[in-house]
This record gives sequence, C-alpha cells and structure tokens, in this order.
Amino acid sequence: MKVTIERAALLRALGHVHRVVERRTTIPILANVLIDARDGALTLKATDLDLEITENAPAEVVQAGGTTLPAHTLYDIVRKLPEGAQVSLDGSGETGQLTLRSGRSRFNLSTLPESDFPDVTSGDFSHRFSLAPADLKRLIEKTQFAISNEETRYYLNGIYIHAMEVEGQLMLRAVATDGHRLARLELPAPEGCAGMPGVILPKKAVQEVQRLIEDAQGEVLVELSVNKMRFSFGDALLTTKLIDGTFPDYARVIPANNDKRLTVERAVFKDAVDRVSTISSERGRAVKMSLTEGKLVLSVTNPDQGSAVEEIEADYDGAPLDVGFNARYLLDITQQLDSDTALFKLADPGSPTLIQDRDGASALYVLMPMRV
Repeated sequence: MKVTIERAALLRALGHVHRVVERRTTIPILANVLIDARDGALTLKATDLDLEITENAPAEVVQAGGTTLPAHTLYDIVRKLPEGAQVSLDGSGETGQLTLRSGRSRFNLSTLPESDFPDVTSGDFSHRFSLAPADLKRLIEKTQFAISNEETRYYLNGIYIHAMEVEGQLMLRAVATDGHRLARLELPAPEGCAGMPGVILPKKAVQEVQRLIEDAQGEVLVELSVNKMRFSFGDALLTTKLIDGTFPDYARVIPANNDKRLTVERAVFKDAVDRVSTISSERGRAVKMSLTEGKLVLSVTNPDQGSAVEEIEADYDGAPLDVGFNARYLLDITQQLDSDTALFKLADPGSPTLIQDRDGASALYVLMPMRV
C-alpha cells in the first residue's frame, strides 16, 4: 500500500472514526483503525463491535492495499503535524510495519493484518428513509438529556425511535426517559417509515451521530432493521447495533388530564431556579414551587446552608398548590424549550407534571415531583 493524502483530510476522517475505539480493550485488533487505499480514496474504519464508523477521504493512491494501525496513536501523530502538510503512508516495506512520512518527520508504526478486522455492517436493512440534518439533530438534542445511565435498566440507555399515527398523520417519534423525567419529540414521518420496527438507539451511538451531523452535507440516509441501524452522512457511515430490549409503555406516564395551568417567562424562570438552587448542598435537592393566583414563589431550604426564596410573575389561576421538583431536571427541561414561555400542566403534588412551549408543541416533557 502506498498513498499520499492531505493532513486536513486525514485528520478530519480520523477525528470521526478514532472516537469509537476504546482506550482499553483486551482484543488488540479493536485498538486499531482499518485503512484501505484504492480508487483515489483512503477509507478508514473503526469499531468496538457494537458501533462502527467508516469514512472516505480523497487521496493519491500509488499502490492499492490495506492494513490496520493503532487508532489513537495515528490520530495523535496526524494532529501534531503542521497545517497544510502532505502525509504519505507506505506499507510496502518491512512486514508488520507501515512508514508514515510528512516533511522531515518519519514514523514506523506496527500493523495488524486487515483480515483480522471485524465487520459489523453485514446484514440487511428492512426500512430506509431520509432526514434533513436539522431534523435528525432536533430529534436527538431534544431527548438525549433524559437517557438513563442506570445499567440495570439497560433498555432505557438510549433513545426509542418509532413511527406512530397521530390524528391521521404518521409521525416519527423519539422518546427518552430515566424514570424521573421523560422527553418526547415528534415530526412528520418521512417516506419509508411506515411499518418500521420501534428501535432503541444506544447512548454511545447517539453521541457519535450528534458529532457527525455537524459536518453533514445534504440529507442523512437512515437504514434500520430490528437489531441494527445505519446513518449515511455523505463520506461518513455509522452503523450500530441496537439495544435488545423492550422500551416501556411511555404513554402511560404522560398525563392527559392535568387541569392546573401555569405559564411563566422561560428565561426568568430558569434564572430564578438556578439562583435559589445555589443554596442546596446538592443539585438534586428539591426546589419548592408555591403557586397562587398570578404569582410563583420558588424556595429552597437547606439545614446546613440556610434558605433562599424568589418570587416571579406567573399566569396561574388555579387553586393554591405547593409542589417540589429536582432543580437540575427543571433546568435541563427549560433549556430545551424554544419559545419565550414555558407552560406547566399540573395536577397535584404527587402526580407527574407536563411541560411544553405551548399546547400542541412538537416537544413534550414529563417531570416527576419530589417530596418537599
């Protein structure tokens, strides 16, 4: 194998693929990135057996061929080369070694045979549809903060993506929950979603998709089956195994009859919650919301630190109500809202509360109360 490539193109591709590689792995080949040179391009591929990213970069191929190299070492070398440099990779010399040259720098790197590299991408995909990068970004960003990190409830360690008919229109929904809060976003389903299986996209794949969206050109092709999902971002391709589990019936926890409505200015509310929660010894301590007509009082009491109270104007005309919420969860949700106002639909101090920008908004959040 003999190939020359611009540093910027190689660094961009390596930047995407090397993140999949675990720093500590007991399988040597998984610490490597597969590089394959042919047809005027260098293809790089990395995997952790659950997730695989492949990316093509334009290159001058003198001699076609492939090998595998230590992923993080290669990335660090290329990152430290000067901007505008040309990088040549020559694997046609001593067996088990590849020579990387750039300017006056030369590195001899150990290789492992490409035949040892695993293939995650094999298998058929039953459904295909395309999404605008902005829509895919929104599906993920508005829900991913609610993904659970609890390993025992592994089926909550991702975003549940499925198609559902709502008032006669097919919608594509993304849902995430950790048992304390729930985030749901829906958008009109693109062509090809009908009949798709409901799938749980793992957290690590979610994070990598988020990064790849930033550089996406044109629509993103999404392909899926019951156990795999693939995203095509132009030159980059991400394939992931899906979480093998059943996502809970989330519709049961979304309240339909909460009759107390509170509307506040989102930024004013967020800042007030942030201020009063400073007195908490832990971010998880409850913020008490005391609602009376036209007024909302936020308060925190900490036996070790003291107390904090702040009053803000609010549109509320229901019966007086005291309810407590986790301050961090309140901040996370209000940060996701797009409009200037936040609408809370409440029932009583022990029931889940619904939070939206407004009635009928595409994003919906549910928050469980805390005892205060």
